[in-house]
Formats: sequence, C-alpha cells, structure tokens
Amino acid sequence: LKQQGLELGTTSLRSDANRVVGEMGRMYGPGKGIASSALPYRRKAPTWVKMKTEDVCDHICKLAKKGLAPSQIGVTLRDSFGIPQVRGVTGNKILRILKANGLAPTLPEDMYFLIKKAVAIRKHLDKNR
Repeated sequence: LKQQGLELGTTSLRSDANRVVGEMGRMYGPGKGIASSALPYRRKAPTWVKMKTEDVCDHICKLAKKGLAPSQIGVTLRDSFGIPQVRGVTGNKILRILKANGLAPTLPEDMYFLIKKAVAIRKHLDKNR
C-alpha cells in the first residue's frame, strides 16, 4: 500500500491529494461541514459581551444597507465586533431584526444561491455543449 501512496498506521487513510479517505467530508475540499458544531447550552449572552441590544441592531441595519446577506452580517459581527451569537445578545435572530426594520431580502438567502448556481450551470452548459 505504501507504493500506491496510502499509509495504514493511523485511524484514517490518507491519499496523495491530502484527502481523508476513511472519514466523511467534502469530496473536493478539506471542509467537514457543520456536523460537529454545537451552540452553547446557556442562551444568554456571555458576560464579556459589552454591546447593548440597540447597538447590535444598529450595526445589523448598517451592514444590511451596505448589501450584506444575513450570514455575512453574522460573520462580520463575530469577527469585527466580538459578538458570538446575535440571538443571545438581542433575543432575536438577524433575519427577524431585518424584517422588523423592513430590510429583509426578497428571496431567502439559500434559495438565492441555489438559483445563482443553477444559472451558472445553465450558462456553462450553453457554452460548452
């Protein structure tokens, strides 16, 4: 097996393309998805989060007016402002805050990206048939 680029000595088999063969994951990427992630048991905001609910809502509205999707707003708040879960701080999810302020997208985010992918595939097929 060593000649074929596979090693047996660990719990999983690794091929030459740095892909884990023995464990489930993405076929063409290193990611494993969100299967092992879990939210904290406590639903309240951590004690180290000092931002108030109004400030978080204002930031969400500003980012939505810039054109960010709800998931991108959550990533920005997490990375730039140190807010782990918007729901823990505000009591509402990002999309509900956007709907209350009239800033919600017309299409759900997941459906938008599915349509975008279908259009890209259709364009590719039209060009390469």
